[in-house]
Amino acid sequence: MYAITQDSKYLDYIDREWTKTSNLLYDPQEHLFFRDATYLNKTEPNGKKVFWSRGNGWVMGGLVRVLQYLPKNDPRREKYVRQLQEMSAKLASIQGKNGLWRSGLLDPDYYKVPENTGSAFITYGLAYGVNEGILDSKTYRPVIEKAWKGLLSYIYADRRLGSMQQVGAGPAFFMPSSSWVFGAGGFLLAGSEIDRMAKGEHHQ
Repeated sequence: MYAITQDSKYLDYIDREWTKTSNLLYDPQEHLFFRDATYLNKTEPNGKKVFWSRGNGWVMGGLVRVLQYLPKNDPRREKYVRQLQEMSAKLASIQGKNGLWRSGLLDPDYYKVPENTGSAFITYGLAYGVNEGILDSKTYRPVIEKAWKGLLSYIYADRRLGSMQQVGAGPAFFMPSSSWVFGAGGFLLAGSEIDRMAKGEHHQ
């Protein structure tokens, strides 16, 4: 709506709501988002906090969307850039051996199967960050390439992307064959930024 009307009230609304949500749900030590307020005091079997892969994937995708529309000279922009940088550093540090993330991000031994809806949205955010010069290319390109390779390894013979958690409100178990349209959408978003990266259409 801001892009259509140029009315700053839409940007003000986004920033107000994002700030309220971030103040409540963003963990400043872990640099990850809780799914909602009911998760603030929950822990995984290993004792660590519960951070959902798809929930944090949504935030990565949301940060991309905000940065795509927030003018370059808007003083609020730096806050979103910093959050994308913080989350990206954390997510890169907990990337699985096969390039993908688990449903519960901080307990990979409990959630043994990769979760590809979250992994796809995370890959999208990382690739956008590199393409826009927000993230260091040398640091993050290997992370992105590993993640993309991992996602491709879960495309089955019938052309579905699998290993996706069903609709839910937090980390859960699922069958490796599980596939959902929202995960395919995240995969296509990731692919759009991987394609940009491959073509060299990035920030100079």
